[in-house]
Amino acid sequence: MIARRALPVLAMAAMLGGGAIAASNESYPGVSNPAQARVDYILKCQGCHRPDGSGDAKSNPPMNGIVARFLHVPGGRDYLGRVPGVATVNLDDARLADLLNWTLYRFDRANVPPDFKPYAPAEIGRLRKAPLRTDAAAERRALIRKLEQGQITKS
Repeated sequence: MIARRALPVLAMAAMLGGGAIAASNESYPGVSNPAQARVDYILKCQGCHRPDGSGDAKSNPPMNGIVARFLHVPGGRDYLGRVPGVATVNLDDARLADLLNWTLYRFDRANVPPDFKPYAPAEIGRLRKAPLRTDAAAERRALIRKLEQGQITKS
């Protein structure tokens, strides 16, 4: 009886442990604990954005190949820290900064600007005080228009 109850816990531990080992082979600048950031993604994000960051066509946009592109347009950096799923998640600012930085490198490393300054806990704390609520989708559309029009920030 005890063994049957332990199976789901052991399976989850094996999954997380194996992934943490694999994740540690990559560099995630600005992430103090990549294994914890991966677990936080699994627990807080992947239910909507899916394990591979592909999202859906409705309310959970894909991150693969696009999430770091927001860092290239005016307002994009703030947007990433203010979207509802980020701004309202029940993580402290340090873990959330790690998670956001990890997500950028994990799902869109090719588009992270060479001079990218990782999110810091203080910045996350400031951004999440003004979360985007009903206007998140409109803000995303406006930022994507800026990307399409080549309105990029100058480093």
